[in-house]
Amino acid sequence: MFITLEGPEGSGKSMQICDLAEFLRQQGRQVLTTREPGGTFIGDQIREVIMRMENTMMSPRAEILLFCAARAQIVEEVIRPSLEKGLVVISDRYADSTLAYQGYGHGLDLAILKQILHFATGGLVPDLTLLLDVDVEEGLKRRRIGGGEWNRLDAQQLAFHQRVRQGYLKMATEEPDRWRIIDARQKPDRVQSDIQAAISSKL
Repeated sequence: MFITLEGPEGSGKSMQICDLAEFLRQQGRQVLTTREPGGTFIGDQIREVIMRMENTMMSPRAEILLFCAARAQIVEEVIRPSLEKGLVVISDRYADSTLAYQGYGHGLDLAILKQILHFATGGLVPDLTLLLDVDVEEGLKRRRIGGGEWNRLDAQQLAFHQRVRQGYLKMATEEPDRWRIIDARQKPDRVQSDIQAAISSKL
């Protein structure tokens, strides 16, 4: 099973993945966790280029191609082989992030992006996508005080992040069989409980 966690900045995806993986391991499942961009030697190098604050001149089209290069590598090297071995793969972000950030956020053509994503992923679509939804201003506040990486995408204008969130909600509405919306404004243990319930019903 291929599970992805998506959401605007500060939604708590990275924090929730470890507990989710442990929950599934306690059920006797083999689990692999990964993240985007990155997760491979090549992908981590691409991530550094994408996220560097100095790279303010990067065009949205260059951005999407870099993301998809890293994505193509992790699908080929990590995700697909792990799924073929019967593992549950949990990814912190995947192709839907490109539609949300470069599509809805930057305004790039969604139809073209979907073609590029299909090529980069070889058509691999998650079995379940969890949208950890949080108000944009609250999420950015969490990012600022959390002490983690503050990168070039975090530093975009508030309106950009609002478009990203609305894009996520639109995608979840359009594909309800794959998406589950989790209220990430709640306390972390309650969010984790909702995540586990959503996955248990799918499994």
